[in-house]
Amino acid sequence: MARLVALDLPAGPAFVAALSAVWDDGDAVFVVDQRLPPAAQRDLLARVGPHQVVDPSGRRQWNDPVAKLVPGDGLVVATSGSSGSPKLVVHTMAGIGSHATAVHSRLEVDPTTDRWLACLPLAHLGGLGVVLRSLLTGTALDVVEGFDAATVESAPDRLGTTLVSLVPTALDRVDTSRFRRVVLGGAADPKDRADNVTHTYGMTETGGGVIYDGIPIGDTEVAVSGEGAISLRGSTLARGLIGPTGEVEALTDEGGWLTTGDRGQIVEGRLTVFGRTDDLIITGGENVWPAPVEAILVDHPAVAEVAVIGRTDPRWGQRVVAVVVPRNADAPPTLDALRAHARDHLPVWAAPREVQIVDALPRTPLGKVRRGDL
Repeated sequence: MARLVALDLPAGPAFVAALSAVWDDGDAVFVVDQRLPPAAQRDLLARVGPHQVVDPSGRRQWNDPVAKLVPGDGLVVATSGSSGSPKLVVHTMAGIGSHATAVHSRLEVDPTTDRWLACLPLAHLGGLGVVLRSLLTGTALDVVEGFDAATVESAPDRLGTTLVSLVPTALDRVDTSRFRRVVLGGAADPKDRADNVTHTYGMTETGGGVIYDGIPIGDTEVAVSGEGAISLRGSTLARGLIGPTGEVEALTDEGGWLTTGDRGQIVEGRLTVFGRTDDLIITGGENVWPAPVEAILVDHPAVAEVAVIGRTDPRWGQRVVAVVVPRNADAPPTLDALRAHARDHLPVWAAPREVQIVDALPRTPLGKVRRGDL
């Protein structure tokens, strides 16, 4: 039986050294989110049930270990919880290694010249994956504690950074033209980006992004059903989920396929993701996916950010609602202006029938919009 060691440490060299030491012992790691208040951290650890905890004061035994892991398990990650209570996902060392190899192959990473910057939360794979890939491939790495726009923007000149993983809300705040490659994930991104930005699609259960600019990496396979349901298969998939008793329960079907809960289509070998199944808006009998509408509305000069949702409507079943963060709070966009802008590019039924002006969109730590909160 493998032990699970929780790392309750801030981002930095000490974190990397502790993770490496746990792996050298043949154990698995769980990263405690440093942004959580102490009470929430204790609740999370009680649910995870590690065998040991490493914090700045040293290593200590945990009183009531729960997780039942096996040799070869390397990582337990809590999902972001954007659609409910976080799940505890178990990855093997083999799967983590497969993902690292696939990513570096697609990005043409040279460990002798490239250097990663980890600046996203290490409790999620958007940030932690950078550390894992660097350790497994011997690629140079710098880990900073929290995203800071000035620190990230200066990294190519200051540290020699060539590679960075970001989420859209972070990318919007920095000039990344000096990076050789920017890996963008964590949330849907409706904006056009520079040529050095690679859009990724994946989830905690897949070990991170496994679709780069619409094309699978490594041995990842994609299947889309007649209804548009996306399924994935490949060696990077997690071994399973930790159940209430600590046992690891499979998350794939007998054929090894993971049902993602997303909808999309494959055109000329490229996957386009429409969004979560629950995000689909059915208005007047017509299907409207939020992402294409958001991609149009965010180009309106008065719109800084936008989320499109459906709300119950007595006439249409659901109405399309644009929740907008305006560029200028004193001059927000009007419903008529946004409807006209949308109708220039989309079917009339996709144009919003309601606009709600907000100061900010509710997001997960990795920038996904919490649509349920809207």
